[in-house]
Amino acid sequence: MKRRSTATKISYQGEPGAFSEQAARSFFGKRCVTVARESFREIFDDVSAGKSVYAMVPIENSLHGSVPQNYDLLWKHRLFIVGELKLRISMNLLALPGTKLKNLAAVYSHPQALGQCERFLTSLKGVEINPFYDTAGAAKMIAMEGRSDAAAVASSQAAADYGLAILRAGIENDHRNFTRFLVVAKKESHPRRRPKTSVIFATKNVPGALFKCLSAFALRNINLLKIESRPLVGAPWEYLFYVDIEGDARSEECVNALAHLRELTSSYRFLGSYETGNIVHP
Repeated sequence: MKRRSTATKISYQGEPGAFSEQAARSFFGKRCVTVARESFREIFDDVSAGKSVYAMVPIENSLHGSVPQNYDLLWKHRLFIVGELKLRISMNLLALPGTKLKNLAAVYSHPQALGQCERFLTSLKGVEINPFYDTAGAAKMIAMEGRSDAAAVASSQAAADYGLAILRAGIENDHRNFTRFLVVAKKESHPRRRPKTSVIFATKNVPGALFKCLSAFALRNINLLKIESRPLVGAPWEYLFYVDIEGDARSEECVNALAHLRELTSSYRFLGSYETGNIVHP
């Protein structure tokens, strides 16, 4: 996918200074117009309604795993994945200037961020760890309320945006911490290089169903990059499978593999072909 230089509206979950906003600016450039939303559902709705051209969607973190809600939203909305980016995530403990670590009573951040920093946070004795809807949102709350006894786990950009000091930098459990983001749009893309393709499907309730579905790729020597299962809402004990494969859906081997897969599934959704994302260090 060719990155655009003109101003483009991108919705993301969180407040200004969130990692999703950093991902949007890294992918589209500084001239893009970012639209902050409180929930993931809202960013998908923005694109579906044409309020934004794209949504920047975190889908998995290298330390804390997947973002399950966004797999469900990919299934629910008839949108396409058109790009990918892997953002290096550096977590920081932010507080009002002058706040001392020993004076903290509470820390706030998004549950994913708290999980990525669990080792450091558990070392803070007597400090209450509180989930919040967003990393940058937690920083904004502490700044607006003047909380001298609290801190947020967020980006260095959030510290700059809300006038907070960095009490501790790089507090993630492992510095090889990356979040994979997907760029979602109403129209599908056609990757020029390093293509990958994503689909979601449900299997028939017969022995060996998943094995047969995956054999559609194995028989054609197509590399399976990822598989993730999610409960199928409204059908207890049945599951959806999200799969990433190497290749462009327009290639002969992928065309044949996906046609074979559709014959074996009870439900199927093509999510798009797109360029494999680079690792970005903001």
